[in-house]
Amino acid sequence: MPRKGFFCATTCLAVALLATGCPQGGAEYKQGREAELQKDYDTALIHYERALQQDPKNIEYQLKAKRMRFEAAQMHVDRGHKLRDQGQLEAALAEFEKALAIDPSSFVAEQELRRTLEQLAERRQAQQPAAAAALQALASIPEGPPQLTPLSRAPINLRLTADSKQVFETIAKLAGVNVIFDSEFQSRRIPVELVNATLEQALDIVALMTKSFWKPVTANTIMVIPDTKAKRQAYEEQIIKTIYLANITQPAELNEVVQTIRTLLESRHIAPSTSQNAIVIRDTPDRVAVAEKIIRDIDRARPEVLVQVAVLQARRDRLRELGILPGGEAPIIFSPGGTTAGSLRLNELRLATSDYALILPSATALALMRDSTTRVVQNPEVRATDGQTAKLRIGDSVPFAVGSFQPGIGGVGINPLVNTQFQFKDVGVNLDITPRVHSGREVSLKVTVEVSSVTGRVNIGGIDQPIFGQRRVEHDIRLREGEVNILGGIIEQTEVKRLEGWPGLSKIPILRYLFSGETTETQENELLIVMTPRIIRLPEITPLNLRPLHVGTAENVALRPSAGAPAPGPEAPAPQPPEPPQPLPQPPPAPEQPEPVETPRLRFEPARATLAVGQVTSVELQVEGVEDLFAVPLVLTFDPKVVELTEVHHGGFLAAGEQPVALVHRVEAESGTAIVSLTRPPGTQGVSGRGTLVTVVFRGLRAGQTALQVVQVDARSAAGQSVSLQVSPGEIVVQ
Repeated sequence: MPRKGFFCATTCLAVALLATGCPQGGAEYKQGREAELQKDYDTALIHYERALQQDPKNIEYQLKAKRMRFEAAQMHVDRGHKLRDQGQLEAALAEFEKALAIDPSSFVAEQELRRTLEQLAERRQAQQPAAAAALQALASIPEGPPQLTPLSRAPINLRLTADSKQVFETIAKLAGVNVIFDSEFQSRRIPVELVNATLEQALDIVALMTKSFWKPVTANTIMVIPDTKAKRQAYEEQIIKTIYLANITQPAELNEVVQTIRTLLESRHIAPSTSQNAIVIRDTPDRVAVAEKIIRDIDRARPEVLVQVAVLQARRDRLRELGILPGGEAPIIFSPGGTTAGSLRLNELRLATSDYALILPSATALALMRDSTTRVVQNPEVRATDGQTAKLRIGDSVPFAVGSFQPGIGGVGINPLVNTQFQFKDVGVNLDITPRVHSGREVSLKVTVEVSSVTGRVNIGGIDQPIFGQRRVEHDIRLREGEVNILGGIIEQTEVKRLEGWPGLSKIPILRYLFSGETTETQENELLIVMTPRIIRLPEITPLNLRPLHVGTAENVALRPSAGAPAPGPEAPAPQPPEPPQPLPQPPPAPEQPEPVETPRLRFEPARATLAVGQVTSVELQVEGVEDLFAVPLVLTFDPKVVELTEVHHGGFLAAGEQPVALVHRVEAESGTAIVSLTRPPGTQGVSGRGTLVTVVFRGLRAGQTALQVVQVDARSAAGQSVSLQVSPGEIVVQ
């Protein structure tokens, strides 16, 4: 029994020691490594996060979890790109939603999600021409100067040859407006023929024929003025506007934008505000609108690239020594017999063979083999902005002496460091990268990679100086995103053979190992530099940025509404999207059947909201009777002339179970369109029942009313199946 108890105690102690030496979460970490090697990043992230939960202070677990979060999100982004290129927009949208749920800080996932939603909206609108025409963005003119409000907007048909003043007055009477003339306006007889022309088109045609221009004085009065530079400066209305920039921050970039506006529009009254990161401009409403359009097109967020660099270095040293190395001397010692330590007379000298002694040389047996392998792997990551140089230094700063120094003068010792100057050199991995992002998800990289080390020491003038060994690569390359490129590689092989022994005997085959020693030393050094670019932010260029803008002539910059769009004015009706198709009414259930389940529907709460100009109100978008709701991307429309959408918040329905919800929204203020997407985290179940999906905040702009319409909704369950929702419109009244 005592022996058995001792054995149990020893076993328990060994188990306790093993448990103490193993970190917590080791099993989960090992499974994560295996999943990472198989490139199953989703599973690897789950295991790494579990390991981190068991040991939150483990730095290695933290780094692995953060890195795997990026890799998993990037994997879903890459899948989304492939699916979108194949035309599978719904499947691509699901991949981008997963990427954003895994890594909410991924800008490229949010960006691609919005872009895919826009493409889905365009596809749906292409199938509904009326909705597409209703949601088309219109060019807007800054508020301030009087706007012409005629009594009649009927097309003008006129055929007349008369005095130019009479022609202007006739057109004005047809539209119900007044007309006055400048005192220097000279009337002359002109022929005019107009067919189905609007009021503005008719006035522009006659003004072009008479070399004049017109401007609204009041809502129902226009003035006709000779078209000269002096008259335009005297009569054209001007406004002042401050345009705040969101992405341009450097003073040089700000001055570049100002110079661009001055060159294109010949605007003299424009100034940058470096402290507020803004541009202040004073000019006509049309010129200010054109300048703002140009600034918004230029003020875009720069692309960003994450460059993954792998520096692989392997070194192998092998040494072999074999043989018997003899000593170098064989002395003969003369010791006459019978001599003493005193002097010896020549007549006493008697020589015999026993008076001589020969010492045989010593020999060293060599039988040694040494094999050492060194493997160094460095995997840094560098995030750089488009056109900006990112620098990475990994290693040490080693000092070395420069200048002149003297160890001694006239035999008098002087410290050699007295007149010596020192500089420092960065030894290790030095990386300089300047990226440039192109269309088609390609990246140009200007790369400088230097791998250096201290290979030895040398004494110069009494100072121990380091010997630097370096491998440097300078390259300009263009890669696709995710393409793995071997930037540079080098293989060095050094072999040294040394033979020591007795001359002649060391050359005898086989027996030479008894009279000589052979040393063979081999060194192999391999260096490989691998680089992989990852785009994490793309330039966000919309079709509105690419659309050309009609700005009139070189002498007269003026905006004109696009073809088919109503002229801007208070009475111009805002485009209203068509009513969404209502589902067919369901027949009432038979008396013997149980009551039907609640119809899944989407509605606004309140259905009718009232507010004053300048006030804000919150409207909730609620769902009822849904089952397993996982993701809800939708498109909301409103009248941008009546209200302004200022804020979007998720309502908490999809956050059931305290799960984070990925909310992405984009508001197009010009067209009155808001694209909103809500998604639960991957791997979670959907939500059933009723609740608030999202809360939108509107601000009243001017008196009127607008309909709130959900023109597109693509709700899905956790299994990826479509969830049908009946949509009820809402309304906002601004008093």
